Amino acid sequence: MYVCKTSHTSDKMRILLLILGLSTMLSCNSSKDTLPSFTPDQKTQTIIDNTVDVMGGYNKWNKLHYVSWTFFGVRDLLWDKHGNRVRIDSPRDSSVYLLNMDNMTGRVLSHGEEVSHPDSLTKYLNVAKSIWINDSYWLSMPFKLEDPGVTTQYVRSDTTLIGRDSDVLQLTFDDVGVTPQNKYEVYVDKKTNLLLQWAFFRDTKQESDPAIWPWDNYKEFQGVLISANRSDGRGPSNVKVYDTIGDRVFEDFTKPVF
Repeated sequence: MYVCKTSHTSDKMRILLLILGLSTMLSCNSSKDTLPSFTPDQKTQTIIDNTVDVMGGYNKWNKLHYVSWTFFGVRDLLWDKHGNRVRIDSPRDSSVYLLNMDNMTGRVLSHGEEVSHPDSLTKYLNVAKSIWINDSYWLSMPFKLEDPGVTTQYVRSDTTLIGRDSDVLQLTFDDVGVTPQNKYEVYVDKKTNLLLQWAFFRDTKQESDPAIWPWDNYKEFQGVLISANRSDGRGPSNVKVYDTIGDRVFEDFTKPVF
């Protein structure tokens, strides 16, 4: 079992590296149709299928329309999954991002001032997409184990940091993104089929001392299990889902109250 050792790399740096790596992973989706698809072996496929099924399945996940959450306690996101739009409120720097990811258009309030220059607006909208890429992955990763460009393989049987017997799946990348050398391991409970923790490696050759975080405290949302309010206090919290929300939420800087 791998153990996270803070003596080599600071916790803050580990989080930064993980965020950069996760951004790479999700950026694969932007060119989804052109990326190669990996066919896992039967054992790996069975583990993936069981995990997705116990969490509600792809159909129910895809049916969720609007999802909101707070990320690491520093910003709030509202994701229109069907319309491919996102609203990001960052109170600590008085910034708001309103982005349509289909055509990369939108509005940005940076430090209380609306960004009007076209080049600056483009830059900030790209920042917004990067934020969404990272933050939504912390929310949806179990549903993305079969994404094009991602190689998911069974590597061993192991125990989590709290001693749960698990099947470990390794995630690597087929020369995509800006950090294709990254590697991830996800621990799937053998009894419940739920993903219980994940580990981040800076390089595929790294074999020890990964950053490890729990993936726990699942709650059901319209038939879908989502890990929120995790035991280490990190990642997504205050998760909510909605069936209908007016378009103004994605057009006006005024923060909505639900």
